[in-house]
Amino acid sequence: MPDSSSLTIVLAAGEGTRMRSALPKVLHPVAGQSLLAHVLRAAPNGANSALAVVVGPDRQDVADEAKRVRADAAVFVQRERLGTAHAVLAAREAIARGAAHVLIAFGDTPLISAATLESLRAPLNDGAAVAVLGFRAADPKGYGRLLMSGDRLTAIREEADATDAERKVTLCNAGVMALAGNKALTILDRIGNANKKGEYYLPDAVAIANELGLKASAIETDEDEVRGINTKAQLAEAEQVMQARLRRQALDAGVTIIAPETVFLAADTQFGKDVTIEPFVVIGPGVTIADGAVIHSFSHVTNATIGKNVSVGPYARLRPGTSLGDGVRIGNFVEVKAATLGAGAKANHLAYIGDATVGANANLGAGTITCNYDGFDKHRTEVGEGAFVGTNSSLVAPVKIGSGAYIGSGSVVTRNVPDDALMLERSEQTVRPGWAKRFREMKLAAKIEKAAEKAKDKKPE
Repeated sequence: MPDSSSLTIVLAAGEGTRMRSALPKVLHPVAGQSLLAHVLRAAPNGANSALAVVVGPDRQDVADEAKRVRADAAVFVQRERLGTAHAVLAAREAIARGAAHVLIAFGDTPLISAATLESLRAPLNDGAAVAVLGFRAADPKGYGRLLMSGDRLTAIREEADATDAERKVTLCNAGVMALAGNKALTILDRIGNANKKGEYYLPDAVAIANELGLKASAIETDEDEVRGINTKAQLAEAEQVMQARLRRQALDAGVTIIAPETVFLAADTQFGKDVTIEPFVVIGPGVTIADGAVIHSFSHVTNATIGKNVSVGPYARLRPGTSLGDGVRIGNFVEVKAATLGAGAKANHLAYIGDATVGANANLGAGTITCNYDGFDKHRTEVGEGAFVGTNSSLVAPVKIGSGAYIGSGSVVTRNVPDDALMLERSEQTVRPGWAKRFREMKLAAKIEKAAEKAKDKKPE
């Protein structure tokens, strides 16, 4: 049985100066995840799979992201930027361990799929020493061309070096490559730098394989899948492609999305059955939505867990740490942060629930807020099961409201309230009959007197 082990090397050392950003290129997000994260998650993963990430000098942030996404990633540093082949050889130690297949991917191609990377291994299993990923470009200008002779890849020709006939070839080099593990270092070490920039280019591996009498092959994928990101405009294009892909996946899984083009999803969004997403909803990373939930229009959700048959919005915001039990109702202009609401709890209007635990079937009236921040520290509010908090109440944390307690409207709650108690906190109401009429008459008389004095001052003597 042939060795099925693999090493994936992800090149992530580029600074991305054309992004015009202090953030490294591979850390820019698409669908809520870094470009690098998308590629690392597409790489083979398992007992026979190894992963190496090549970063630039002083790029601990990129190394940290690689480790966050894949704890098994080995990080190597490319001290000098001397071309793609030079970058691959920064991981020489990993290559020397002898995996059967060496896959080479790029940290700025977030749309590449696990299936495509896996498919690159098929030519190696059939005896090829090099397998290159290609695509049919709508406009091939600027791309290196893959020159084929039958099923053999004879060369990768850069456009500047191509003949007129070669420039008519539409099969272009995506850059992604696989090498037979037992030939990888032999081929990579023969790549020279006799070119204008004095750099070591990975595409030269094809010519070297042919010189050595080894077979090079190519497989094809869609152009969208190998989009490289070099500018903010290309980042936006990749986001558009990724969103279309995620919407289609959600629809195919049975999610009702009323106006898909207006809804934005994250790559890790998880849906249950019979979920409905209304127009103009934004779902950030870390969101799970259970069966039968409805997210109404103009809501924003991130890092939240939403239970079965929950209703959110319209115009609601669920911030990180939100957990909504089954049947919870979060209405218009309600914000929830780092809070857990038990089954059947309701906050239907104009509320802020932060750093709180709300028991099952509790009701938070319109205008209710948890006053969780004292200017230095955050404090928690606890609302018991079945409690009723009246409209326009302020719950000053840390504070506990007992199960079944009733908080009168307009109260400022600063001390704990026992179970089943009534709590009222407001000034005594005073009524002064006729005061409003006398006030209006006084103001009207003063206005008339002022107008008369103004007219007198303008009268000629």
